[in-house]
Amino acid sequence: MSGFMGMPSGTSGGVGGETARLALLWPRYLALAVLVLGLLVFFAFDFDRYVTYEFLHDRRMWLARQVADHFVLSGLIFLGGYALAVAFSLPASMFLSIVGGLMFGEWLGTLYSVIGATIGATVLFVVAKSTVGDHLRARAGPWLARFERGFREHALSYLLVLRMILIFPFWMINLVPAFLGVSLRIYVAGTFFGIIPGSFIYNLAGAGLGESLIAEHAIAAGEVFNGQFVGALAGLIVMVLLPVAYRAWKSRSGQRCRPSERARR
Repeated sequence: MSGFMGMPSGTSGGVGGETARLALLWPRYLALAVLVLGLLVFFAFDFDRYVTYEFLHDRRMWLARQVADHFVLSGLIFLGGYALAVAFSLPASMFLSIVGGLMFGEWLGTLYSVIGATIGATVLFVVAKSTVGDHLRARAGPWLARFERGFREHALSYLLVLRMILIFPFWMINLVPAFLGVSLRIYVAGTFFGIIPGSFIYNLAGAGLGESLIAEHAIAAGEVFNGQFVGALAGLIVMVLLPVAYRAWKSRSGQRCRPSERARR
């Protein structure tokens, strides 16, 4: 059966379907291009020079005045800036958390930091998953599918641990779940709750930074990651991993029981 002007209807439908698919895809790839371009601009114009201890030392009074004069607006600008920094994968998350504590105190600074980081990470996750992630899973071999299944079975626990241990770069943990088919709901929950301990300790350091800046004293790593904090964080990680360990043990126990049941039969 022919379509309009003698053209086969299947051809017309195929062209229309491809056009519709491209119409859906180009905004996603445009968003990905903007995120990559933003990261390149950050380094090309040396904006990383503002992510320094010296910048905080020179601008601490100005930041304090902005918060005093425009408290709500300062909080919204900080939250939005944090979200943009995370979405563009800028190497500034730890620095911004310290700034948040310096400007707003440890509690409100942590709240702004966690919300901003979660928004930015979610934007990056959605863009990466809908462009590179889907393409990678379609092209990869069966090894990725097996790894993806294992990760997805305990996605929330794994994501919480990855967020808490503060070893891997923040941008890396934002992207990897997008390539492993983690759901948006699990990703947002794991990100929001997983970054609270680290965000709080950096904001706590920032809240106590004022006196150090005035005294020209740089905060040492030992002042931030003291034994009490490391112990508490290790306890949280163990608690998060317990369900994973229990499921693994239960699965092995079930496999060992099956041969004995068959033998009795």
